Amino acid sequence: MTNGDPTVVRHPSGALVSTLPQAFQQTAALKPDAVAIRTTGDAVVLTWRQYADRVQKIAAGLAALGVKHGHTVGLMLRNRPEFHLADTAAMHLGAIPFSIYNTSAPDQIRYLFTNAENAVVFTEKDFLPAIRAAGANLAHLVVVDADIDGCHTLSDIESLGDNADFDFDSAWRSVRPDDVATLIYTSGTTGPPKGVELTHANVMAEFAAIVDLLDLRPDDRITSYLPHAHIADRVTGHYANMVLGVPMTDVADPRAIAQALPDARPTVWLGVPRVWHKIKVGIETKLDTEATGLKRRLALWAIDTGVRAASQMLAGKSVSPSLALRRKIADRLVLAKVRAALGLDKLRWGVTGAAAIPVETIEFFWGLGIPVYEVWGESECVGGATSNRPDANKVGSVGKPLGNVEISLANDDELLIRGPIVMRGYRKQPEKTAEAIDADGWLHTGDIGTIDEQGFVTIVDRKKELIVNESGKNLSPTNIEMAIQETSPLIDQVVAIGDARPYVTALIVLESEAAAAQAAALGMADHSAAAFAQRPRPGRCLPPPSARGTPSFPASSRSSGSSSSAPRGNLAGRTDPDDEAQAQADRREVFRRDRQAVCKDARARHRQLG
Repeated sequence: MTNGDPTVVRHPSGALVSTLPQAFQQTAALKPDAVAIRTTGDAVVLTWRQYADRVQKIAAGLAALGVKHGHTVGLMLRNRPEFHLADTAAMHLGAIPFSIYNTSAPDQIRYLFTNAENAVVFTEKDFLPAIRAAGANLAHLVVVDADIDGCHTLSDIESLGDNADFDFDSAWRSVRPDDVATLIYTSGTTGPPKGVELTHANVMAEFAAIVDLLDLRPDDRITSYLPHAHIADRVTGHYANMVLGVPMTDVADPRAIAQALPDARPTVWLGVPRVWHKIKVGIETKLDTEATGLKRRLALWAIDTGVRAASQMLAGKSVSPSLALRRKIADRLVLAKVRAALGLDKLRWGVTGAAAIPVETIEFFWGLGIPVYEVWGESECVGGATSNRPDANKVGSVGKPLGNVEISLANDDELLIRGPIVMRGYRKQPEKTAEAIDADGWLHTGDIGTIDEQGFVTIVDRKKELIVNESGKNLSPTNIEMAIQETSPLIDQVVAIGDARPYVTALIVLESEAAAAQAAALGMADHSAAAFAQRPRPGRCLPPPSARGTPSFPASSRSSGSSSSAPRGNLAGRTDPDDEAQAQADRREVFRRDRQAVCKDARARHRQLG
């Protein structure tokens, strides 16, 4: 926040900026020869001067095609430099760029294009068949990676810009804070997707809060690997790059992010819970299948020591001198090498959000020396409304509200948000907008939550996803799903089913890599997850002793959203804190039994040697 205006950011240059084009131009002028965007292995590298020059040409080319202030421009692209060039160029015209998920079917694409009314779309040859099958009324198709009949290339657009009589400076300077910067289409889980209209003021308000939160440094590095259609990548990648001037590595295939991290070596990085989970499973699987003998024992001891110390520290307890010493030794012998191998040895601000994450996963990474902070928000509020931080971190919560954000609870415990980050509305859907934002400016998030006396927010579940069982009890499906998922690295996805039923059942999907490794260890000829799932298994599964007696398994439940602590509030079916603590201890015992056995053996050997 600057001079009392929560939508103005003080740029690293010292200038005050209130739109994304203003921020971009300040960054390009401040560090013209610094790297702006790169791909892994430096296959493509753009300096800020090169980035700015090409943005100007593409903007002029788009203007020559008839794109004007307020028009929409579609993008169906992987995480590649051409996305940033096209999106930023459109913004400099005052146009509204928006992204389409690359997995979208033709009918989904047709709906989005009809709602957005875009005449231009940037895409790749792989996605062209789906776009053409959509049958949308498009005037211009720009294919960035091939020369295809009936389509423009990106070079064509830039050449049009070279020949155009176009006042670029006047165009970007005319962009106003209340202009729409982008459309983020929701997933459409409760109907057709809604186009969230986020203004430049909304986005800059988010960054005003981020600047207050983060101690940004000249050598910080970020990545872009999540879908551009998701607000998370636009904020933590695309927009952060231009507003804060930090270099960014594009990773075209999100499935390859683990392999790309050692090359990118980010200092600030967002991993959705599934990504953190897969990294964790990868470490555990490697230990189970590749490490042997003393090497495996040492690694298990080091990880267990790190997690023990992290658990105490995160709980606000002092770490004993002996444990602190063991943690230091573990870090020197093992943990520092693990961080380096992961490419996270320089990470000082790890972020997770967008879904639930178990407490044990957060403790695991803190135990490795990798700080991970939970955040919470949604597309309608630029992705982030609350955050944990170094000076206020409560594991299991999603942190406190950002500096310019108000958080409140409705009578039914639905979380409400008010502030400059709240969207303008849903495109062409005034009724839906009125349902989401009340007359007092409160955004109704659809998330059930709690706020403690210190201001920490905890998410219980989505309001519309609560299970009402046969007895009329409200249960959080995510609580149950998290409790099951925590028990084994073999479990990837869990879906709890129990509405109007006397008990809750679950559909479980195995983690493919971990299941294949376990199948190989069992000597199975077919190492696929499908084959592993067909192995003889119990016909009935019982919860830990502390959870028995309740068919809905609430004692092992954890909260949802981006949080994983025990739910609080007035929902029925809760157990007392002692029962929840015991259930957590039961799960942790199952999860850590191998590491603890190794540590016990190591202590016995130490006594024998002494």
